[in-house]
Formats: sequence, C-alpha cells, structure tokens
Amino acid sequence: MSVDFSIRDHVATVVLNRPEAMNAIDPETQAALLDCWARIRQDDDVRVVILTGAGERAFCTGADLKKTMPPAESYAALAFGAGDEAFSNQLELDKPIICAINGYALGGGLELALACDIRIAADTARFGLPEVKVGSIPGDGGTQRLPRTMGASDTMLLLLTGDHIDAQEAKRLGLISRIVPPADLLAEAQAIAGRIAANAPLSVRAVKRLVKQGAGLPLDVAIATERLVWGVLRDTRDRIEGRRAFQEKRKPVFTGC
Repeated sequence: MSVDFSIRDHVATVVLNRPEAMNAIDPETQAALLDCWARIRQDDDVRVVILTGAGERAFCTGADLKKTMPPAESYAALAFGAGDEAFSNQLELDKPIICAINGYALGGGLELALACDIRIAADTARFGLPEVKVGSIPGDGGTQRLPRTMGASDTMLLLLTGDHIDAQEAKRLGLISRIVPPADLLAEAQAIAGRIAANAPLSVRAVKRLVKQGAGLPLDVAIATERLVWGVLRDTRDRIEGRRAFQEKRKPVFTGC
C-alpha cells in the first residue's frame, strides 16, 4: 500500500509509504489519500490526525513526475469544471492535523505540510519550493499559505530562489513549531495528538475553525464571531462535564456533544 492508515485513541495516523520514491505522490497515492481524508471527515471517533512519511529520507517530495503526465483535458475544461481543485484543499477539516516531517519536504510535499495545522520536524528535515528552478510555480497553495505562515520577505526569498532551508532555519522563520531527533518524531507527534484528543472535541474543532476563518475577517467581525461560537458551546454537555470534572478533581470524559 502507498498509504498506511490507522486509528487509535481518537487519533488517525496517515503515513505516506513510498520511501523508495521519497514518498512522492503518484496517482495511486493521491487516490488513497483522498480516501483517507473522506474517512477522517466522516468518522466522529477521529479527533486528531497525524500525517507523516515512511523512512528517514523524506516526508514527501511532491508529485511523482515519472507517473504524473499532463491530463488529456484542456486546462480550461478543468479550471471551469470540477477537476482542478487544489489537492491540499482536501485537508481543510475542522479536526486538527499534525504534520510530522521526517525528512525532505519539497514542492508539493511542503505544500501538503503547509495545509496542516501544527508542523514538527526531525532535525534532519529540509524544506523548499524549488518550482522556479524548473520553469514552474508552486501550484497547490504554496504562494498563498507560505506568506500566511512566514513573513513576506522570507517567503519571497524562499520562493524566488528555490533554495532549501534546514530545520533550524524553518523553526526560526515560524514554518515549524518544534525540532526533535528523528527517532523521537512520531512519539512527539503522538504525544501532542493525545493531549489534543483529550480535550472537548467540539471546542477543539470550534477553535480551529475560528482561527482559520478569522484570519480573513476584520478584527471586530472576527471577535463577534468568536463570541457567537462561545455562546453556541456554552450549554453543551461537554462544557458542563468539564466544570463538574474540575469541581470533582478528576479528568473529564468528553463525548463531543
């Protein structure tokens, strides 16, 4: 299988499993990933997602150029139909996604990581969007998500040179949150996922949605929306359970309602 998928303790783990091809995405892998996102979206038992790659060399180096030829349809037919949606848009879920970057994250691989909410990396990881070196541009959100993650000047430096940066520089720029030894990467991602999954599911999903949507709103509108969502959650069973658990000095048992 080109993608491994598992669910344990409310955490879904998705592993790109083509280490011999630097976990590049071929048509089979893309179809498998789309199936994973559909399952995650529909399964209320899943509260958090971990996305990573197999092996130690690469998280993902983007599309497998040996297996992805241009489609027979004209671009106009795709662009004005249903066939040209950015692949990374499939990660637009209310459930948090942690990307554990175990090696090279280049081109579409970095764009995939940028679509995740939390990025941690092995100290051997390297990052880059080298498309300008081969006469192209990042076409799956790279020119839009990267400047929303880093500063404008640093983004332009990376995009226009096509250079690679290491994990230390990526952390300095805010591209990733944490650096760990390769052997500890998955365990660190699982620990973070476990802490998130232990929280009230509706609250977690509401926070993610507010942060994502609020980024494109005027501050006063965003704060008003936040207040409205607070009110929606005020009388949920999980909020009452959280208060009771605090009073009784025990861990809350959240059910997502």
